[in-house]
Amino acid sequence: MSMGCHLTELPFDNSYARLPASWFQEVDIQPLKNAHLIAFCPEVASTLGLDPCRIKPSDLVSFCGGHEPWPGTRPLAMKYTGHQFGTYNPDLGDGRGLLLGEVAGQDGVRYDLHLKGAGKTAFSRFGDGRAVLRSSIREYLAGEAMAGLGIPTTRALCLLGSEDYTMRNGMEPCAQLLRVTPCHVRFGHFEFFFYSGRHEELKQLADYCLERFFPELQCEANPVLAMYREVLERTARLVASWQAYGFVHGVLNTDNMSILGETFDYGPYTFMDWYEPDHIANKNDHEGRYAFRYQPAIVQWNLAALAQALLPLIEREALEAELERFMPLYQAAKLEFMRARLGLQRIESGDAELVERLEALWARYEMDHNRFLRLLSEWDVNEVEGRAALNALADNAGELNTWLDDYAARADLEPASAPIRRQQMRSVNPRYILRNYMAEEVIREAHQGDYRPFNDLLPLLRHPGDEHPEHQRYAGSPPDWAAAINLTCSS
Repeated sequence: MSMGCHLTELPFDNSYARLPASWFQEVDIQPLKNAHLIAFCPEVASTLGLDPCRIKPSDLVSFCGGHEPWPGTRPLAMKYTGHQFGTYNPDLGDGRGLLLGEVAGQDGVRYDLHLKGAGKTAFSRFGDGRAVLRSSIREYLAGEAMAGLGIPTTRALCLLGSEDYTMRNGMEPCAQLLRVTPCHVRFGHFEFFFYSGRHEELKQLADYCLERFFPELQCEANPVLAMYREVLERTARLVASWQAYGFVHGVLNTDNMSILGETFDYGPYTFMDWYEPDHIANKNDHEGRYAFRYQPAIVQWNLAALAQALLPLIEREALEAELERFMPLYQAAKLEFMRARLGLQRIESGDAELVERLEALWARYEMDHNRFLRLLSEWDVNEVEGRAALNALADNAGELNTWLDDYAARADLEPASAPIRRQQMRSVNPRYILRNYMAEEVIREAHQGDYRPFNDLLPLLRHPGDEHPEHQRYAGSPPDWAAAINLTCSS
C-alpha cells in the first residue's frame, strides 16, 4: 500500500465544475492576513490518501489560504436555495465557502474539499464572506466529537487562523476551515431548480447525484424515487442518533440538510448538559421551531420540502407513501440506539416503555442523561454504591429506584454476561461529551493566541470513552457559569 502523497500530488477531479455554469460561480480564494495553522487532522489526511508526515504547515497555509494555487483545484461557489425557519429564501448559496474539488479517498469514496471563510462570492448578499475563529473552532470540535460518537458528520482537514478581523459579536478574528465530506449537495439544491421552474436541470441534478452518490440505484425501476427513499432512511437514522445523545442542531433549515444523511453546517449546536425536551440551542429561534423535542418532526418537514421539489420527477402518491415511513423508521432507529446505550441486545416488547419512562425521569429531574448512562454502564446491579451514584443525579431517589429495579430485571433477560454487557455499554456511552462550556473555554484561550487547550481537547473528543485522566474535570458536571452561554446563528 502507498505511504500517501503530498498536497501537490492529490489527484483532484471537479465533476461539479462540469455541470452547467449557471449552477455556480467560479471565484478565487481571498487570502487572509498572516494566516497560520491552528489544527490539522491526520486521520482525515490519511483518508484522502495524504501522508500526514509529509505535510508542511506552511503548505497548508499557502494552498488553503489562497496564497498560491493548489494544483488541480477549481474553486467554485454553489448556488442553492432553501427554507429558513419555514420560509422559502431564493437568495441562498455559498456565501462564504468554496468547493475546491474532489478527491478519491483510500476507502474508495470521493470526497469534496470545501473551504469555509474563503471570501465574498456572488451569494454573499450583504456578508463579507468570512468565517470567524469562534464559529470555526466550534465546527471543527463538533466534527471530531460526532465522529468519536459514531454519528455521521462532516469533518475538517485543517483550521487556519489569521490577523484579519471582521464585525460579528464585536470585532472578531477571521479563520478558514477546510471541510471534508463526500457530498455538499443539500436539499436546497433541488429546491432551487424546482422553484425557479428549471425542471430539466432538476432532472440533471438528480442524475448527477445518482451517478456520483447512489450508483447502485441506477438500475431501479424508478431511480429518483429509490434515491429519495435512501435519503429519507439515512436522515431518519441521523436524527434518531441526535435524539439518543441529546444533540440539538439549532438551525435545521433545508439548506443545512445533506442528501447523504450527515450532520451538516454546524451553527449554534448543543449537546444538552441535562435532559431538557424544550431546549432551544439557537437564541435567534424565538418561536422554538428547532427545539430538541421537535427535531424529528422538523426533519420530516424538511424531507417533505425535498419531496415537493421532486414532484416533476416522481408521482405525488409515491413520495407521500415514502414520507409516511419516516416516523416509524425514526422510532425504530431511536429505540435501537437506546437499547445499545442500555446494554439490551435482545428485543423485548416492554423496551420502548422502559426508555420512555427513563426519559421522563431525566426531564422531570433535569438529569445529566449522558453522565447517567455512563454511570449505568459501570453499575453492577448487585452493588449498592453504583446505585447511590445514580441516585445522586436525581432529586427523587424513590422514582429512580423503581426504574432501576425494572431495568435490573430486564437486564437479567440478556444472554450476555454482566461484564460483557457493561463493556458493550461503555463502548457507546461516552465518559466525555462536547459541552458548550468546553468549547467556550478553548475559544477564549484561542482569542488570546493560545491554541494548545483547543488541540488538547481533540483526543478526548475522538476517543470519548477512554479515561483521559488529565481531563477528568470534563467528566463531571458543567460549571455554573455554563448556563449563561448564549448561542446565535453567528455561532
